[in-house]
Amino acid sequence: MSHSRPRIDTAGRRARLGRRQLLAPAYRAARTEEVADAVVGLHASDPATVHLAACARLAAPDPAEVERALYDEGSLVRMLCMRRTLFAVGAALAPVVASSTARAIAAKERAGMVKWITEGAPGWDERRLADVETRTLAALRAHGEATAAQLAAEVPDLRDTIVVSPGKPYQATVAVSSRILRTLAAEGRIRRGRPRGGWTSSTFRWRPGTAFAELPAPPAPEARADLARRWLASYGPATVEDLKWWTGWTLTATRQALAATGAVEVGLDDGTCGVALPDDLEPVAAPEPWAALLPALDPTAMGWKARDWYLDPDHVPQLFDRSGNIGPTVWWCGRIIGGWAQRADGEIVWRLLTDGGGASLPERSRELGGGSEAATAVAAEAARLAAWIGDVRVTPRFRSPLERELSR
Repeated sequence: MSHSRPRIDTAGRRARLGRRQLLAPAYRAARTEEVADAVVGLHASDPATVHLAACARLAAPDPAEVERALYDEGSLVRMLCMRRTLFAVGAALAPVVASSTARAIAAKERAGMVKWITEGAPGWDERRLADVETRTLAALRAHGEATAAQLAAEVPDLRDTIVVSPGKPYQATVAVSSRILRTLAAEGRIRRGRPRGGWTSSTFRWRPGTAFAELPAPPAPEARADLARRWLASYGPATVEDLKWWTGWTLTATRQALAATGAVEVGLDDGTCGVALPDDLEPVAAPEPWAALLPALDPTAMGWKARDWYLDPDHVPQLFDRSGNIGPTVWWCGRIIGGWAQRADGEIVWRLLTDGGGASLPERSRELGGGSEAATAVAAEAARLAAWIGDVRVTPRFRSPLERELSR
């Protein structure tokens, strides 16, 4: 490889992160759609993450603004897509995501569901499954919106059950409705509507949708190139492996998509070779110092496979669960410096694991607060978060050791 490639240092990457991920106050957005586009989709495996991640980047954080986009206008679409993970993406981006990732994942979901039901539930074959799906979609169209229980009342076949992992300690009896509805959602034929309860609830009502196979989408190679370009504009410079991990594509597909964007090689501070868009090689001015409290599974925290440039590896055991899901994090000028949690009484508590300059803090000095510039800014963000959350209580679906400790 050439030794004359441009170089983008870690400070430049952090400057880009603060501006393009809308985390520095001067760059916060007015609308939820702007946030989703800036991070190329909000993680939605945990319903609370969508609201917390969006509001962290909104100039005027308000759950009602997020609900407007998700439910009132439908300008955000939940899709099972990158890494087989649920994302909320802008409606304009949905066809690109469908063609580049979601359709292939939906096909695997259907194949797995068909095998699971026809082999595990007596009396089920593909013909019966198709009939049940047809009647389920008809019932949903008639109601406009319905819960899984309401649909099962209309289509009793949905109440059939399958014993999962028989004879094992974790044996469970599961209704076929769960897998059928999941597959229909993966295909876009139904979509999640407003949940029962508040914005932290994962009990959704279902609405009719448009099958992703019917969307006027570009061919898969073109869609992958488009998605790669958008990702580099928000997350670049990065490595080929970062994009491969983020999308879940094969290495060949990833390289082809990057080649189609015209991405160029750049040197990174850790000595690895990264890639960046050809118009993103000039220095980027760092924004004013900023702090952020981001939720578990936030798209910025989960934006790269190689995280050492913004996360001290020594802090991974405290901030991630055993499955690799990151918990709530505290950020300072493009680096993760701690974690936060909400206690049962509503108090937002946080802990710094490093000082503002990156030095690790001794165990006894890891207090909730401190007098540094970073700690002062974090305290202000914690107050901002508490103000808009109000009486709502948030417990992440995927809990990190530090979050569990702080929430006691």
